[in-house]
Amino acid sequence: MHLMLSVALRFALAALIIACICLYRGITLIIEARQHKWFLLAGFFLYTLDYSLLYAAQEHMISALLAVLSSRVIYFNVVLRRLVMGIPMRLEVVLGATIGLLGIVLIFLPEFKAFSLQQGIVVGLMFATASFFSAACGNVVSEKILKGEVRVLQMNFWSMAYGVSITTSIAFLSGATISIPSAPSYYLSLLYLSVVGSVIAFGAYMRLLKQIGSDKSAYVVLMYPVVALIISTFFEGYKWSTMAFIGVLIVLIGNVVAMGKLNKRLGITR
Repeated sequence: MHLMLSVALRFALAALIIACICLYRGITLIIEARQHKWFLLAGFFLYTLDYSLLYAAQEHMISALLAVLSSRVIYFNVVLRRLVMGIPMRLEVVLGATIGLLGIVLIFLPEFKAFSLQQGIVVGLMFATASFFSAACGNVVSEKILKGEVRVLQMNFWSMAYGVSITTSIAFLSGATISIPSAPSYYLSLLYLSVVGSVIAFGAYMRLLKQIGSDKSAYVVLMYPVVALIISTFFEGYKWSTMAFIGVLIVLIGNVVAMGKLNKRLGITR
């Protein structure tokens, strides 16, 4: 299956599930027309550009480098939030993200020691940067939408629906053809990514974004590798090193700083 069609299929299934949830809970999906331009933008940035570019970047670089580069989302969010919404930059978020970035580097230090610049790395960096900038744009647009009366489920349905339409159109215009995968693992992965990775994950993330803002909520990108290591410990026998422990501790400290818990001690004022 073509990469972009797989992305579209993932979010199409997720949107269908969200529609069923809305129907069951009596939540209307009829939203006033003026909101749809924002749904379209959110869908384009989050569910078309972000994921398509991210998967393309993964073909050119190691996951460790991608994990470190993902911190750019936080910095992009802080700046775009200021430019688009006129909300002052929060120093604690920038400081916390920088501390967390140091922790991620320490966690993946062994992989970087074995890393060598390969052909295509520049292309990978361009894809990754474009992906994270797109994610930040989608985050800020989503925060703008959720500041109104639109509910998370309503926004996620429409933004995913628009994202699916755009992604599918681009895929077919670029010459993609439909091929039915025969491997059961493809469908199991699709189901997991649609339900857990899209309906549940984006539902929880957007609620967090609505409560604390797109800048602070973006810190979750630095927590992903930590969660992945914990899961790997139980299921893949990951062996913790002293550097990894220190890295995780620093990421957690960065999270505390980013959430504003140490503002008084650090002398940060609003």
